[in-house]
Amino acid sequence: MTSNQIIALLPYQDPFLFVDELTALSSESITGNYTFKKDAYFYKGHFKNNPVTPGVILTECMAQIGLVCFGIHLLKDEISEQNHPQIALTSSQVDFFLPVFPGKKVTVVSKKEVFRFNKLKCNVKMLNEREELICRGTISGMFKA
Repeated sequence: MTSNQIIALLPYQDPFLFVDELTALSSESITGNYTFKKDAYFYKGHFKNNPVTPGVILTECMAQIGLVCFGIHLLKDEISEQNHPQIALTSSQVDFFLPVFPGKKVTVVSKKEVFRFNKLKCNVKMLNEREELICRGTISGMFKA
């Protein structure tokens, strides 16, 4: 399954799709990126005259790339265009270190901690264009193919 096929199977669409491309895929890890649009809806009040990407949106971006895309890749033999996966986030714990401003590109790197009985648990980090750590944490979810 190609990166574009994985992205097409995501249960999200604009303005809530936070995956531009997947750049590396294996059975142990995934890497992808997203550029936050300068006119994204969530900047209109977060914060006055100094827009910053909300932590919940950063977490969502990490989950979409580092958990959902990764899970689709791991279940690629059970998933098809007719058999879309069902996904449920079960837990997340994220620490934040740097802000992300409108128009900035981020890279998400996720490493599998465990994948058993269709539950995926990953250690995920987000880096900025200078490869500085924006945030990191553990995200888990359940998949049904």
